[in-house]
Amino acid sequence: MTTRGPIASDTESASALSVTPAPQQQSVEGVLAGQRKANALWATPIVRWGILVMVASTVVIVDQVTKFLVVSSMSLGDTIPVLPWLALHYITNRGVAFGMFRQFGDVLLPLSLAICGVIIYVYRTVETRRLWVRIALALQVGGAIGNVIDRVRLGAVVDFIEFHIDELQFHFAIFNVADSAICVGVVMLVAALLIQNEG
Repeated sequence: MTTRGPIASDTESASALSVTPAPQQQSVEGVLAGQRKANALWATPIVRWGILVMVASTVVIVDQVTKFLVVSSMSLGDTIPVLPWLALHYITNRGVAFGMFRQFGDVLLPLSLAICGVIIYVYRTVETRRLWVRIALALQVGGAIGNVIDRVRLGAVVDFIEFHIDELQFHFAIFNVADSAICVGVVMLVAALLIQNEG
């Protein structure tokens, strides 16, 4: 009887050790559990669409406010130097971003609406947990909407940001906040594709 106690105790200890997961196993299980929670979170419509609405609406608001300030305080064609290489230069543009395709001005409104719809469709159907990919698409939607508002209200887009280097006789195409958002979104998407291909 005196020997059964230690034997039973050793057996129980061995059983407890075999049931308790190793720290490494616990770490893996924790990571997997975190991934499952993240997947469930991204699958929530309020999160996916919330990102689109917040980013796109921020772009539209900043774009329209800056354009309103320019239109209300400057005359068409006016230039206000800000820095040696930066100026506010108020012009209107019937083309797309950076003044391209002005000859197609009449079809650019429906085309812009169609492109905006395509981007929203891609945003809805794309399966990705990369926040920056969704932000990239949302930036493009916001930029497209900002310029569409101008076309509907004014018949042309308001541009006012001018970069130039006089010593090199370099003058970049005049643009606006919406154009910047579209370009940043495109660059982010290209970077995402390159990283994915390298992976």
